[in-house]
Amino acid sequence: MRYHPLGRTGLFVSELCLGTMTFGGADGMWRQIGALQQNDAEALIGQAVDAGINFIDTADVYSEGVSEEITGQALKNLKIPREQVVVATKVFGQTGEGPNGRGLTRSHILDGVKASLKRLQLDHIDLYQVHGFDPATPMDETLRALDQLVRHGHVRYIGVSNWAAWQIMKALGMSERLGLARFESLQAYYSVAGRDLERELVPMLKSEGVGLMVWSPLAGGFLSGKYSRDSQGQAEEGSRRIAFDFPPVNKDKAWDCIDAMRPIAEAKGVSVARVALAWLLHQPQVTSVIVGAKRPEQLADNLAATGVVLSPDELRQIGDASALAAEYPGWMLERQGEYRRKQMAPALPGNA
Repeated sequence: MRYHPLGRTGLFVSELCLGTMTFGGADGMWRQIGALQQNDAEALIGQAVDAGINFIDTADVYSEGVSEEITGQALKNLKIPREQVVVATKVFGQTGEGPNGRGLTRSHILDGVKASLKRLQLDHIDLYQVHGFDPATPMDETLRALDQLVRHGHVRYIGVSNWAAWQIMKALGMSERLGLARFESLQAYYSVAGRDLERELVPMLKSEGVGLMVWSPLAGGFLSGKYSRDSQGQAEEGSRRIAFDFPPVNKDKAWDCIDAMRPIAEAKGVSVARVALAWLLHQPQVTSVIVGAKRPEQLADNLAATGVVLSPDELRQIGDASALAAEYPGWMLERQGEYRRKQMAPALPGNA
């Protein structure tokens, strides 16, 4: 297991992060995602920590708070030293009645962190993330509330999830101008079959020193290897995609990716899922990849992805199958930038 700094901080997190969205689902959507109760969830957390994972991600809306409760109790039951685990959770979604029971207002954030700390049985949260964009709340209200939590010690670092590049840049500029705590990480969907964030988000993250946490790295299980073009998208019984088809996937492109990864996986004697995860771990902007599981053997396979080394040729094969469409508007600006850099090169210091 390798460890990377989170954004511009000195906090090191494991390259794999344990996601807890499969914990506690009793009914509805959450049951389709996962209904692991305390003992089974505890076993997965212990397995992950034993493998070197020091990073756990949850949210106040997962199973309506039960995921946080199970996670906090597991850390207590397993007697994991507090300083040895980085706990991340989120705020934004509906957790109370009425119009003020959601969003990124000062009120909802302060109520949310208090409730999350109680459910997690912790005195602080290492990474507190806003779980979506709230157009109804002024951004400075949100940032001032988060900064207050950092100053009071309830939260150590703050992050963002599912925001556009322009929204994050606006927040970073506002934080710098007002002297507030800044977002140190973005949690976003990224997979070999869904690479849209490479257009604007990845260059922005690189420019501003913001870390990237990847959710749904297997595209909701589609890249697990259970699917093939011949099966027409059908998977084995119990697959999450049967009842919860999320995130949206361009299935034609996804099958091209699977077709490219399958021979590589067979040659290495590993699963297609490991190759898909390894591809992400080879991307320089990725800080940590969030993996979730319902069974120990599933988690074990995901953990083993850290040992899969892909050659430049193999990365190129997978990349060719999953490449972004060349016609997106940014390509011309990128080409212009390359041309200008070549023109400027002789005039740069040291190039005379």
